[in-house]
Amino acid sequence: MALSQIIFTFALLLTIHPAIASPMAKPNCADHCGNITIPFPFGIGIGCYMDEWFEIECVTTSHPPKAFLRRINMELLGIDLQGGTAQITSPIITSNCSGKDEVLPVNLGGSSFFLSDSNIFIAIGCNTRALLTDNTPQLVGCDSTCFGHDDVDWQELLPKFTTTNSDVHWIQKYCNGYNCCQAVIPSFLQVFNASFQAIDSNQRKDGCKLAFLADGSAWVSQEKDAPVQFRIQLTWRINSSVWKYDDFETANCSMSYISFYKTGFLCSCEDGYEGNPYLQCKDINECKDPNYRSCPWITKCVNTPGAYKCVIDTLWIIIFGMCACFLVLFVVVLGSRWLCKSIKKRNNVRRRENFFKRMLQQQKFSSQGNVENAKIFGLKELEKATDHFNVNRIIGQGGQGTVYKGMLVDGRIVAVKKSRIENEEEFEHFINEVVILSQISHRNVVKLLGCCLETEVPLLVYEFISNGTLSRFLHDPDEEFQLSWEKRLQIAIEISEALAYLHSAAAVPIFHRDIKSKNILLDEKYRAKVSDFGISRSIALGQTHLTTNVQGTFGYLDPQYFHTRKFTEKSDVYSFGVVLVELLTGREPICSAMSQEFIGLATHFIQMMENDKMFDMLDPRIMEHCIKEEAMAVANLAKRCLNFHGKKRPSMKQVTMELEAISQNNLNAVQIQWNEIKCTLEDAAAASSSARSSFATSDALSIDTDPFISVS
Repeated sequence: MALSQIIFTFALLLTIHPAIASPMAKPNCADHCGNITIPFPFGIGIGCYMDEWFEIECVTTSHPPKAFLRRINMELLGIDLQGGTAQITSPIITSNCSGKDEVLPVNLGGSSFFLSDSNIFIAIGCNTRALLTDNTPQLVGCDSTCFGHDDVDWQELLPKFTTTNSDVHWIQKYCNGYNCCQAVIPSFLQVFNASFQAIDSNQRKDGCKLAFLADGSAWVSQEKDAPVQFRIQLTWRINSSVWKYDDFETANCSMSYISFYKTGFLCSCEDGYEGNPYLQCKDINECKDPNYRSCPWITKCVNTPGAYKCVIDTLWIIIFGMCACFLVLFVVVLGSRWLCKSIKKRNNVRRRENFFKRMLQQQKFSSQGNVENAKIFGLKELEKATDHFNVNRIIGQGGQGTVYKGMLVDGRIVAVKKSRIENEEEFEHFINEVVILSQISHRNVVKLLGCCLETEVPLLVYEFISNGTLSRFLHDPDEEFQLSWEKRLQIAIEISEALAYLHSAAAVPIFHRDIKSKNILLDEKYRAKVSDFGISRSIALGQTHLTTNVQGTFGYLDPQYFHTRKFTEKSDVYSFGVVLVELLTGREPICSAMSQEFIGLATHFIQMMENDKMFDMLDPRIMEHCIKEEAMAVANLAKRCLNFHGKKRPSMKQVTMELEAISQNNLNAVQIQWNEIKCTLEDAAAASSSARSSFATSDALSIDTDPFISVS
């Protein structure tokens, strides 16, 4: 019982870690015995091992089955093929221990096995000298004295060894010569035997003594009611005097590597190969092993004998090829766009040159010429000014284009007109407006700042007139600001002054040809500004009229011009007369009479004047504040402007003088002018009566279409 306690105590000092080897036995040979892997040169059965020292006997009657080295009849605990080691159970040599059979020594002489120098020689006993013998004079030994005094039994040491720490340093700490001693063994030792002697003859000589070898790194735990067995480690080598490398079944010598030792040699598979080097080393497929370094992202792994290589993946070649194609396509498209842009820019330059040539040709008829001095704006500048022509910047739309509000880089607020150019005739209107406005400098004519010719649709840049059109204040029911009688009279004077300037004061007489309330703008002080000179024409000195296709706006067209296609300065007077009636009545130029039939405002006004019902048409918004005599004087002036016969209409200069006299409440001057032309009034009334029916019909034509017309 004491022996079992001692062995169990030392079993706690060591731990076992069985080596794991690949099952690589010879063909048709068992590669396992229970939990033990049996690789060649070891083997179970005839023909499965290298020589008799490597023969393994598998006892299947035990559970689990146990493997034994048949020549030395020692239980095999594990085989390390790469390191050339094997683990077996250690024999325990005893002396004077009850209940313990005598164990024969281990003799490996003549074999390929040796006791590894990693084992520790351990002796237990009081007053004991243990010697390790090997058929030669004693080589190794150690002494253990009694603990305290002679009567102390070594079994009292058992509590000292009760621990879970199995490190070899623990053994070295407690096996320090008191009832327990230790010693290292030499290399290439093949025989294990032990003898015991008393150190001091005066001390206790009997008592149980034992010695064993143990691998200091591990211990073998015992099963219940079974004796403890320690593990020792053997080293083995291939005997080079018996076996040659060429005798192995490995066909490719480059796959394995031989390590030569004093007692023989070992084989191992070279890098990149795996398997049993004593049979055959096989190439490792590194591409399937995640433990190997992977290839860069544009390459893929290709296995090679003993190694691997990274090659560019075909998929990436395709991807790069497609990317290259897309890149080339992109460059081609970009180049095409650049080429188109360059051609377009060149065409714009040519268009600008042609445009100025045409303007200069047209300007030969004028004694003044400021076209060359007109500012040319860049497209990018105007796009920035109008927020890329944002719809929220639109301040007006008409038959000739759309007007946007913008702000230049210098802070000036401008109006940018994008002309509606669809044919050659409309382009002529654009040229004409630039030429006309470049010749005009009047406070009541909107100022042209410049133009832009970089786009397909030409752009004109005007001074910004903040309060919009006169039509808005007269006809928009949502407009809160009301034009007083005095302000309306002043606006009429300013319009007439501008037209009088165009007809008689400009270097070359100019006919506006589209006077209407929508083309009269009001600035921040509600001063009138005449605009939109797209169909205006300049005439040579001494020329009295223009013969053209009928152009203008229904409700404002001179009936005589409509029938004869001859436009004179008195045609502008007629259109101004309609504007005067709008200022008096606040009504649209095309209105609905009591009969619910649509007729022109001019015709209806003349009818009401002849029936002495002018005040029935007067705008209620000025009824209470106007002077009736002044209103009647303006009404009579408007009636004269609307005379069917152009020659019987006053000139714009006369209109201006009369309006200024009315404004100054100098009605006597107005009466004098009435007397001067009194002889003509009866003829004018008769002519107006005779033409009324025909013009009423023409005024009602096509009122559902665009009000701006061009009749061939």
